Amino acid sequence: MKANIDLTRRETLTLTAAAGLAALAPSLPAFAQSGGILARKIPSSGEMLPVVGIGTAIIFDFDKSDQTKLNERAEVIKALVAGGGRLIDTAPSYGLAEDRLGDLFAMTGLRDRIFLAGKVRVASREDTIAEQKASFAKMKIDRIDLMQLHNVRDANQHLDLLREWKKSNLCKYIGITSSFDRDYHAVEQTLKREKPDFFQIDYSMVDRNSEERLIPTAADSGCAILTNLPFGRGKFFQKVAGKPLPDFAKEIEVTSWAQYALKWLLGNPAINGVIPGTDKPQYMVDNLKAGMGPLPDAAMRKRMVDHFEQL
Repeated sequence: MKANIDLTRRETLTLTAAAGLAALAPSLPAFAQSGGILARKIPSSGEMLPVVGIGTAIIFDFDKSDQTKLNERAEVIKALVAGGGRLIDTAPSYGLAEDRLGDLFAMTGLRDRIFLAGKVRVASREDTIAEQKASFAKMKIDRIDLMQLHNVRDANQHLDLLREWKKSNLCKYIGITSSFDRDYHAVEQTLKREKPDFFQIDYSMVDRNSEERLIPTAADSGCAILTNLPFGRGKFFQKVAGKPLPDFAKEIEVTSWAQYALKWLLGNPAINGVIPGTDKPQYMVDNLKAGMGPLPDAAMRKRMVDHFEQL
């Protein structure tokens, strides 16, 4: 499945992105300086956060002995930072991803340039603390930018422990995440009551279930909103494979289908960041371009969805 998704994206990348890879090392600094990536304000603090980041599920879950993947992911992180991005999201449930991030931060020396988002699962206080300590040890860190309670399912869920961590400077921000439609009511109640700094949800052209209630509720609650699975677990690329971009994509400076999907998300002003899984530096360069230039307004976003659904 993963190989098929990668192949489909390779087919949809434009010649422009491919040419950018050929001169990756010299081009990235210029890329970072020539225009700049959009950053949006975190409502609870006013801190500006660049809108394109990286998700680490699956693609950062590999054994340390795989030097090829380790080097490739290091180049992805370098490309993120060189292109003006900062955000990397991970979780204990992502296999060896936290371990590899610890290795990659040591390899690249870029930990201080990263806005690192982690997670803990809903469990007893003791187990949650143990999970946090294990995650920090794997990533070789003593503080994290954002700690999220993963996949909230209880409408009465509190964030007391995360608030303790924030008060003690173990994390700068706290948040919650959700991945399942069946939990939306519980998540909505938790957002309204707890008002966390961040909310993370799966959201894409393929799956727009969260945009009617959850995203507005999170925005009204003062949350910065992160969206994962922006390509709908590869379903987006499967649908657009072999299809040309519509001519109107030029109006928002879109040159690849990945940018099309990401710019559509970022055209929603409530969205603070997108975190696509990214395993190759050329994909990172391509994704970052979605955070540059004009974004679609409401009319253009509708036009983009309509075109996608007609493919």
